[in-house]
Amino acid sequence: MRFQLQGLLGAVAAPVLALGLFTAPVQAQAPNLVQTAVANGNFTTLVAALQATGLDVALSGTDRFTVFAPTDAAFAALPPGTVQTLLQPENLATLSTILRHHVVVGGKFSSQVLAGPTLDTLSGQRVDVSVVGGQPKVDAANLVITDIVASNGIIHVIDAVLLPSLQNIPQTAAAAGSFNTLLTAVTAANLAGVLSSEGPFTVFAPTDAAFAPLPVLRLLEPVNIPRLANILTYHVVAGRVYSDQLQDGQIVPTVNGQTLLVTKRGSNVFANGIPVVAADIEAWNGNIHVLSGVLLPPIF
Repeated sequence: MRFQLQGLLGAVAAPVLALGLFTAPVQAQAPNLVQTAVANGNFTTLVAALQATGLDVALSGTDRFTVFAPTDAAFAALPPGTVQTLLQPENLATLSTILRHHVVVGGKFSSQVLAGPTLDTLSGQRVDVSVVGGQPKVDAANLVITDIVASNGIIHVIDAVLLPSLQNIPQTAAAAGSFNTLLTAVTAANLAGVLSSEGPFTVFAPTDAAFAPLPVLRLLEPVNIPRLANILTYHVVAGRVYSDQLQDGQIVPTVNGQTLLVTKRGSNVFANGIPVVAADIEAWNGNIHVLSGVLLPPIF
């Protein structure tokens, strides 16, 4: 009888299990980055901006990100009307760049963030990480709350909006005030449009003083424009390259198809032996490294 009873229970249990009535309890999945920001209640402006640009979709998926999240008060501290202007349809691309400047690939806890000294953001530009007087900072913003864990990443709360460069390479060079000859040459060679495009590009930019020894006026003559363009494109590298990514003895291909040699002595960087006197000037579409001389391609 005992075996018959066990057989009967087994016969009953089989269809019940098949119907899924005896399944393990399902645990609710942790909220994603956007859901976590919404639930917090202090990021209504950030969430609205993410939704307006469509970035909320990416931050709600399975890829992991670290978000430096400005509070509503941080957005309110911007000049009056800034947020409203950025939310206009014609400005959403700019708003997207600003928002992506707050996002880093991968889930990084505060200990990993503070290992610094820089972080690459989705804008293509970097943010600086530092500790000033015991206060952790990302660029000029204070890290006020850290390590809010979501299902697909980490949120760190900051008290200011991080602003990337929104100027392209020619605009950035013009604002510096020391590249007038370079910009004149770039315009004459019809390269301004290329250097204003999405790119990104890295430009080894000679100063006005660097151009002074050269016969610039002759190079600007129509017959010499192809030669001028060849010289200028020898100063341009495809992609955004920071100085710490350059290696001693590295052969770097340039846009004109020829290569230049990078050497390093300590923290000093040289391109074909010419010193880089200022590095990592960020533009919306690339970087500028300032040269004290003009690079002359082997074939021009």
